[in-house]
Amino acid sequence: MTEQESDLKNLNIDELEEEEEVGQIDEYEIVASPNDFNTRTINSFIEEGAIKIPPFQRNYVWDRKRASKLIESLILGLPVPQVFLYEEGNNDFLVIDGQQRLMTVFFFAKGRFPRKDKRSILRKFFNAEGGISEEILADDEYFESFKLSLPTLPGQRKNKFSGLTYKTLGDYKRQFDLRTIRNIIVKQVSPADDDSAMFEMFNRLNTGGVNLNPQEIRASLYHSPFFESLFDLNQDVGWRKILGAPDTDSRMKDMEVILRSLALREGTQNYAGSMTGFVNRFCKTSKKFKADKIKQTSAEWAWFLSLNERCDRHTYQTASGRFSPLLFEAVYIAALSLRDEGRAINSLDPQWVETIGKSKEFTQYAQEGSTKTANVTGRLAATKKLLGELSGRDA
Repeated sequence: MTEQESDLKNLNIDELEEEEEVGQIDEYEIVASPNDFNTRTINSFIEEGAIKIPPFQRNYVWDRKRASKLIESLILGLPVPQVFLYEEGNNDFLVIDGQQRLMTVFFFAKGRFPRKDKRSILRKFFNAEGGISEEILADDEYFESFKLSLPTLPGQRKNKFSGLTYKTLGDYKRQFDLRTIRNIIVKQVSPADDDSAMFEMFNRLNTGGVNLNPQEIRASLYHSPFFESLFDLNQDVGWRKILGAPDTDSRMKDMEVILRSLALREGTQNYAGSMTGFVNRFCKTSKKFKADKIKQTSAEWAWFLSLNERCDRHTYQTASGRFSPLLFEAVYIAALSLRDEGRAINSLDPQWVETIGKSKEFTQYAQEGSTKTANVTGRLAATKKLLGELSGRDA
């Protein structure tokens, strides 16, 4: 294992995983409507941006053989797995489960199959344009012809669909166009102030092989200009130095630490014992943030990191040598709170952080059950008091 891989591994911290073990699942009122959309309608929705592929979803990963089997099943009228869509608004849907199937239908109808080494780039085109332009589809750098690749069993004739494209299906083209795929469209009715049920559905219905973590789900449900700004905050060289990881974490755990810190900065008045629920509610609210609010948040982040010039990967570590989001977010909130009161710190001494992290005042609120309301508020209050004393600005 390289040094960089070891650094990134340190982001797999227990403090972020505990919430998923103890979080309480609420009761929900959900409306689920089955709809049988034919492939022509599905493709129209994708082209118009009505069906969106969430940013957290992995890239298109099917090979031509697997994609061809789906197309063959549709032509023959064989059943295919249903798709789950989450209705964000009128004719505005997020794919909860079924991205690979929907995109296969879309690519086949366009007669183009994405080249494996270009799929991450194609994702950017898709997100930016609500679809993929005809110009990009025609570009052989990104796509090749989508000819069906179907197996021939020993001693049998060649599969009659093998080698065909959408345009050469002949009489079967109409059958494909009119074949339906069952779409379950779900919408949360209550609670009305969050999308927590959808959060659970993304986690439980995902069939990608690797369960999604909370931050990957948030990147889909709460995508917004504010959420986009988090990617820039995560790239800050000062932040990367503190984490000891030059590259961002592929599972977004580093971004989750940022988001928790920013959510707590807004205040804990609505905190109710679940960090996941608290951060989700903040994310939903943040979708309405104006440009000046986003700019203010970025400025606060930059200011705090400027205080950490003498800090490095060892500063916010636990006794086990792992990065502590609990300690980082508490110091972040404390420093900004002191500044709000006119007692700004000019520089952060790494020794102060170590003293806070080892203090009884802090650790009593950072043990088991660290996401309980009393522990969260107690941890933030204790850190502000200690930081004020250590910096000579008694709270």
